[in-house]
Amino acid sequence: MSFLEVLYFVVPSALLYATPLIFTGIGALFSERAGVIGLGVEGLMVVGAFTGIYVNLEFYDQFGKAVIWVALLAALVAGAIFSLIIAIAAVTFRADQTVTGVASNLLAAAITVFLVKLIYDKGQTDMIQAPIRRFEVPYLSDIPFFGKLLFHDVYATTIIALIVAIGAWYILYKTPFGLRIRAVGEHPMAADTMGINVAKMRYIGVMISGALAAVGGASLAMTVSGDFSASTIAGQGFIAIAAMIFGKWHPLGTLGAALFFGLAQTLSIAGGNIPLIQDIPPVILQILPYILTILALAGFIGKAVAPKASGIPYIKGKR
Repeated sequence: MSFLEVLYFVVPSALLYATPLIFTGIGALFSERAGVIGLGVEGLMVVGAFTGIYVNLEFYDQFGKAVIWVALLAALVAGAIFSLIIAIAAVTFRADQTVTGVASNLLAAAITVFLVKLIYDKGQTDMIQAPIRRFEVPYLSDIPFFGKLLFHDVYATTIIALIVAIGAWYILYKTPFGLRIRAVGEHPMAADTMGINVAKMRYIGVMISGALAAVGGASLAMTVSGDFSASTIAGQGFIAIAAMIFGKWHPLGTLGAALFFGLAQTLSIAGGNIPLIQDIPPVILQILPYILTILALAGFIGKAVAPKASGIPYIKGKR
């Protein structure tokens, strides 16, 4: 296998595995920028994965292959609704946000597994008939080198994820809404003084987080696994949080970090087919994404500073 063949094999796969991380990492970013720790995105991905697979299975006869878009929309709505549990606990009742995030992850896993057992009477759903498939982008796929590398075998969800990352950068840094989100995450008292409703902005940030993380979970389930079970997400939400931290709480940085972790997952899964690394013990490749996650969370790539008010409940009139 030549170097070019390795690139043509690795890059599309890395984009595939990075896509859910981009959605979820950007979602966690909105929550943290609004001042609420995004630890609950793992559970939100689980909710999205279950919803996406369920809708895909149940409505395939009505919508055919277009059911994937219905499933993604349903996952987005389900994630936004489920995230209200986090928002109510963390913003309204000012509960400890770390505990709230962990509890929501456990709750999401328990509810979805219970529903799978209730509906399908087994530990996992049936396989979907309409997964998200690769396609060629017209004209762009004919570009020498880059066409085959980036546009020959691409998923629609990958293109959407890239648009979401760039759109998040524009919204957060170029619009009044983004300024308000960042203000309540950095100095909520100053934002309150300027007439910004801190609780409302934090609710919005958490709900955006829920919507995007759920879409990430649904895209993962409908491209990689093709069904839903308790192990479908398997820590992807935590890797997305690591990507956000690796990217220093910036949308484009999160995008780059997600692509990096996507590459690590590609090597862990398909490394045995790549000449340069096929002699590395498989167990090393399998744990590679999690090792990199730990290193990123430990600050291996330099000090990353979170929004100053992230994790701190806001009480009107108190600093």
